[in-house]
Formats: sequence, C-alpha cells, structure tokens
Amino acid sequence: MGEKDEKEALRVGAAVRRRRRSLGLTLAAVAARSGLSVPFLSQIENERARPSAQSLTRVAGALETTTAKLREAADSARAVDVVRGGDEDGARRVVRGRHQLSALEFIGEQDLGREFQHRNDELMYVVEGAVEVEAEGQAYRLDRGDTLFLSGGVRHRWRATLPGTRLLVVAVAEHIDATYDSRR
Repeated sequence: MGEKDEKEALRVGAAVRRRRRSLGLTLAAVAARSGLSVPFLSQIENERARPSAQSLTRVAGALETTTAKLREAADSARAVDVVRGGDEDGARRVVRGRHQLSALEFIGEQDLGREFQHRNDELMYVVEGAVEVEAEGQAYRLDRGDTLFLSGGVRHRWRATLPGTRLLVVAVAEHIDATYDSRR
C-alpha cells in the first residue's frame, strides 16, 4: 500500500461513522453485517486502524454503500486539504470533493468554445497571462491580477489569449442552492 493509499484509508473513518449513524445502526449491527469486530470498527471510525481493501468493501456493504462513495464522502469531510500545483496545460480541480465552493484552474491557451450559465456566483482571477470574457453581450479583457465577478445566471464565454495563461475560477458549487432569497 503506497503512502497515498494509506492516507486515503485513514480518512474514511468519519465517513463510515456518518453513514452508520444516518442508517441508525450501532457498531454491533455493522459488525454482525460485515463479519468484523466491534473494536476494529471503532478503530476504523476513530481513524486508529487502516482497513484493508477487503475490510473496507465489507464495511461498505454493511452500510449499503460502496467504497468509492465512502472515499468521496471522506474527501468532502476534510477541513484542510492541500492540492499541489501542476504545470500541464488543461483544467484541474483545486478543491476536491463536494463542497459549497468549487474551484478550477485552467492552464494554457484555452478556448472551450461554448457559452456558460451557472445558477450560482462565480469569480475569475487571472494568475498569469490574459483572458477575454464576453458576459451579457459585453467584452472584457482581463490581465494578470485582474478579477471578474459574475452573479448567478449571467451568460458568459471566455478564452485565454496568451500561452502560459493561468485562470482560477471559483464558484459556489452547482449542487448548492445559493439562489434562494430568505427575504421573500
């Protein structure tokens, strides 16, 4: 098991506990369903034990889910997460998991060739290079250090115009209903 795999296995404890509690199960019930001992399950939940792939599969089955969903839930639960930089052209997530915040970095001369319209707010920040954005029929040129804010619902398209352009796009995640107005 590599270092990354060990860290992934360690992080599933909180996700296992949340899933077990959401189903209203005791550790004893999960032990009976999975064939694993109560003390071992407790150690997994408290992240003092690393379940093998087989044990994690048994736990997931007992919790009526999959190991992939447990790992995804574990990613989403992290309060601190470091995503290391990369230099390859393309797009990469800089916030992993499902959170209220979504962030992508686009590197290189990108032209996605389509219009976007998101239901939630979005911010574009040019780290390096230059970007042309068309929003609501108006064109904007953004250079290094410039920021453009788009409120939810604004139709827009953009393209990076210089090699080595790095654009950070931060938005309220699509799965969050941030358009709700409590004053209504």
